[in-house]
Amino acid sequence: MTLKQLQYAVTIAETMNITEASKKLFITQPSLTSAIHELEKEYGITLFTRSNKGIEITPDGDEFLGYARQVLDQTNLIDERYHGKAAGKQRFCVSSQHYSFAVEAFVSLLKEHGGDKYEFHMRETQTYDIIDDVAHLRSEIGILYLNKFNETVIKKTLRDNNLSFTPVFKAKPHVFIGKDNPLASKKKISLKDLAPLPRLSYEQGSHNSFYFSEEILSTMDCDKELVVCDRATLFNLLIGLNGYTICSGVINKELNGPNIIALPLAVDDYMEIGYILPDSIHPSFLTLRYIDILTNLTDTK
Repeated sequence: MTLKQLQYAVTIAETMNITEASKKLFITQPSLTSAIHELEKEYGITLFTRSNKGIEITPDGDEFLGYARQVLDQTNLIDERYHGKAAGKQRFCVSSQHYSFAVEAFVSLLKEHGGDKYEFHMRETQTYDIIDDVAHLRSEIGILYLNKFNETVIKKTLRDNNLSFTPVFKAKPHVFIGKDNPLASKKKISLKDLAPLPRLSYEQGSHNSFYFSEEILSTMDCDKELVVCDRATLFNLLIGLNGYTICSGVINKELNGPNIIALPLAVDDYMEIGYILPDSIHPSFLTLRYIDILTNLTDTK
């Protein structure tokens, strides 16, 4: 295996086209194909397959490319540190449940280290996909929560994927509601107060188990359920339909807007929010800096 072979594989994955990749790499198509075949033979795997749709990445290839990107990113940092070479395009990816503080930390990291060229991904996504993204190195870090209800299942899923969870802070449950909601004048909200209102939650796809729910108390009976896929829609429905969602209570008015407020929920529960990382890979500089920013940010909330 050589660094060039890794770069070849990553470029093919980015372009999904052998001809385009060979032009981008300034090598002939047969040479590129041969280099990939040698890499596949060395590790006994198939990275790509051809079909009527074009190039497709295999499951083995998906996992291998995650490691390849990590190696290339670390190599760029070494070159920049010891040879003074400008690093190539900065790349970083976070997968997270729908937390404004995770986005706020992401923005701060980008402002600090994005440079002239970058490709940063902020994936607010389903809980299982967060775990899968980090396990297959599509994301460097994942952000999610544990509590007494989901902890056993989530931690087993993390162990099965060779991932570890590190807590950042523990939050008391709150509800997000619109500032004009009839409950907005209360200092604390009870479950009885919420009973007549629509409850909003995030779609969890094919892994729609209560244990993977982004909201605590997901097993609680509710007559009016609204399920959404993104934060903007959830906030619009909170305001437009006087709905609610159960959350950590950490809110950023610049990102969430002035029309959403967070009020304490009168229940004996908690959300321990933290990050997940692969056990076998040392975190990159950008990952460690993101953790620092995230920790400092939530310490002040």
